Parts: sequence; structure tokens; C-alpha cells
Amino acid sequence: MSQETQGKQPVITPLRVVIALCLFVPFVAMLWVSSYAKVEPTFIGVPFFYWYQMLWVLISTLLTMVAYKLWQRDQRARKGGASQ
Repeated sequence: MSQETQGKQPVITPLRVVIALCLFVPFVAMLWVSSYAKVEPTFIGVPFFYWYQMLWVLISTLLTMVAYKLWQRDQRARKGGASQ
């Protein structure tokens, strides 16, 4: 094998799998409508259907922030590893 092939880092890493899951989970949660298409339980008078979706807005924001930070870490590691 040449040095180029040996020095390359894999494209799919455990960190990138975690990043993909952070971005994929909100889509699954929102596309699986039958899991939240109900009125009960209500939260301060708001049906489950609405507050569940609003909760996922916050969760999606947090997961996107985590994915972004992990992506930055991955890119720094790849740049550092390539220069050595």
C-alpha cells in the first residue's frame, strides 16, 4: 500500500454516526405521527399533539447544536491528523 492510502482516515467514524443520529432522530419523531396524534395528556390545557411538537422544536435545537460541536471536533481532529 502507498503512504497516501495508509494515511487516510475513514469516512464513516463512530463520531460521524452520532452526528447523523442527532440530525436524524427529530425527523423520525415528527414523521411518526401516529405516536403523538392524540389529545391526552394535556399540559396546562394544551393537547398532547401540540405540546409534543413544540417540545421537539427545543430538542431538535439542542441536538443540532450537539451535532455542530461534534462536527467541529471531527474537522479539527482530521486537520490535525493530516498535518502530522
